[in-house]
Amino acid sequence: MKRVFIAALKKDRKRILESLQRLGVIQINTDAGKEIFTGKDGEADTFFKQTDTSSAKTTFEKNAILATQALSVLDREAPVKSGMMDSFAGRDKMSCSDYEALVTKRDEIMDVVYDLNSLNKSKAEAEAEIPKLLNQRETLAPWLGFELPLDYKGTKHTRAFIGTFPAAYDQSSLQLAFAEKAPNVQKVDISIISSNEEQTCVLIICHNTDAKETEDALRALSFARPALPGVVPAEQEKSIAKELAKQEEIIKTSTNKIVELASRRSEITFMVDYFTMRADKYGVIGGLFQSKRVFCITGYIPEREVKTLDSAITSKFDCVVEYSNPSDDEDVPVKLSNNAYASPIEGVVAGYALPGKGEVDPTFIASLFYYGLYGLMLSDAAYGLIMVFATLFVLTKFKGRLEEGTKRMMQMFLGCGIGTTIWGFIFGSFFGDAIPKFTGTFLGKEVNLPYLLDPIKDPVTLLGIAFIIGIVHLLFGLGIALYTYLKQGKIIEAVFDVICWYLFFGGLLGLLLTTEMIQNMFKFSINFPQAVVTLFTVCAIVGALGILVMGGRESTNPLKRLLKGLYALYGISGYLSDVLSYSRLLALGLATGVISQVFNTIAVMPGGSLFGLIFFIVIFVVGHTINILINALGAYVHTNRLEYVEFFGKFYNGGGKEFVPFTENTKYFVVKEK
Repeated sequence: MKRVFIAALKKDRKRILESLQRLGVIQINTDAGKEIFTGKDGEADTFFKQTDTSSAKTTFEKNAILATQALSVLDREAPVKSGMMDSFAGRDKMSCSDYEALVTKRDEIMDVVYDLNSLNKSKAEAEAEIPKLLNQRETLAPWLGFELPLDYKGTKHTRAFIGTFPAAYDQSSLQLAFAEKAPNVQKVDISIISSNEEQTCVLIICHNTDAKETEDALRALSFARPALPGVVPAEQEKSIAKELAKQEEIIKTSTNKIVELASRRSEITFMVDYFTMRADKYGVIGGLFQSKRVFCITGYIPEREVKTLDSAITSKFDCVVEYSNPSDDEDVPVKLSNNAYASPIEGVVAGYALPGKGEVDPTFIASLFYYGLYGLMLSDAAYGLIMVFATLFVLTKFKGRLEEGTKRMMQMFLGCGIGTTIWGFIFGSFFGDAIPKFTGTFLGKEVNLPYLLDPIKDPVTLLGIAFIIGIVHLLFGLGIALYTYLKQGKIIEAVFDVICWYLFFGGLLGLLLTTEMIQNMFKFSINFPQAVVTLFTVCAIVGALGILVMGGRESTNPLKRLLKGLYALYGISGYLSDVLSYSRLLALGLATGVISQVFNTIAVMPGGSLFGLIFFIVIFVVGHTINILINALGAYVHTNRLEYVEFFGKFYNGGGKEFVPFTENTKYFVVKEK
């Protein structure tokens, strides 16, 4: 990583920043600018100052949000049909000329954005109004056909009561109930407007002289006036129907206009990206130091990108570009760089932590084990071939369009699929034992695939292989720690924190191999010469003494140093548990095979009939789909765990800061120079 300083004319600022954004090779560091243009007293340089761009940045962000809202309107009203594979397509590539052409139309496109949002607002308001109108009509329903205002009081000589009773009445029962409550009222007219189980709507007219007694009687019967004063139901119903038709027409018209504007979708997606890029650019501009005619950029650039920057900037603009090496105490950002074989694993390493200052990038060594560990845990040739062909299909079909992260993920699972296929053929597993089960049931004669090891019949051998892989994996981790210490000139740490552990751990493993118990368990017999046994013993003792004496070397107190040395020596239990942790290779490998065999056994239960064939196909497809999904995920999780805990734990601390370039953080388009 190099430090970079660019000084250029302010008239070229727009084009230079756009070029840098498209290249995506510089991480702009405004703090470095402050170091250059701010004095020791903290006072800013007289000529070079920072500019407040927050207002413009906010405006661009607001426009991006408006365009995003307009897109969501189109997605809801005029959705684009997309297939499952379209998610791999990535962003569309756009030339600079197409970019400039759309930029000149930005005001016109934003008018479309405003129209879409306005139409959506009108439609939403109409949709919200319809339930209110329907509720009014439902409230009015018992009075439909009634042509008097609901607050009608009567004539000069009569009094009218319009309202409801909270019970179901017919004409006779209501008159009887009223007569019981108002026996002295003889001249009264009771008309039932509507009646149901919950209420009875009525119009009651009496003489003015009987008004008080009538009102008291009605109150006793729980009479209530309607909640629609001044409304004439017959007229109101017509008004509601007319308003409903109006709102529905607004919805229909708005929807049609929105659908008509769907042809501008790609332009609107461009607006989202355009204003996002402009907001990012103005965020950067606000951190730059500028004079009246000059602006300066400070930051970091990977050394391999220096030529790219020079060809894009210095050859086209009047500017000065200087490169320098970061200081030893500088917190330099990290960008991993590996070959095609190892680079797909960079995401796995970054998921744990990026290398800290002075550490080795573990990606390549991790990749040497990663595909094999994954393959051993999934260990079915058919599953591996499915992964290989699926990832190759995606990589080929969307070549040149895949996002970098998606491309590396596909490449990683391609490697995992190859590893799975190799281990599957070693174990003779092709959809488990589907081939012999199928041929024995439907063809009358079993056909078996050749194999080197059957993990189900001989799990102990596979366990031994898992332990060997684990030991080699751990020793590689210690080897990287040794290399790192030697590179940093830490000879004492290299000797007592690594070499002594090699001697102690290796000596103990050698002694274990000489024991009858281990040889019987893993079915091998080696008569080690006494000299070899002695060598293992000496290595273990020398390593243990080195750890005991120097494990607590940071303490000057002899007793504390001894106790810390004993505690460091106790760390051998961690090594042994790490080796045992690799038994998960056996467990997951067996799980894949056993589950496959269970589904295959179920599939052939009905026998070799036509029904049996149909049953076999259904169970085979469903069962193996479930098996590959579950165990492919399980293999991924546990492979990462072995790398993170057992392997990285021996040498890797991480803590590096990610390299975050000034680039096109867009969603739909990528603008590329020729």
